[in-house]
Amino acid sequence: MCAHNPPCPTAEAPDREAARPLAHRPEQGWSLLCNGVLFFEDTGELLPDGRIIAPHRPLTTAARGGRKATVLT
Repeated sequence: MCAHNPPCPTAEAPDREAARPLAHRPEQGWSLLCNGVLFFEDTGELLPDGRIIAPHRPLTTAARGGRKATVLT
């Protein structure tokens, strides 16, 4: 699928998010990557074969001063 040199990582590769975007729709919160992965701004992904990768944001943010977020249940 990719014609870039060097080629973008495949959809199965652990670094699949490093592929170049083909379409970017920030107002809708998604990008279509060169490897066919639909990447969402919440870090979730939809792979070309239909598998879903749940969002995987880090638990620390600069807004919180780098402290870990606490989840209350």
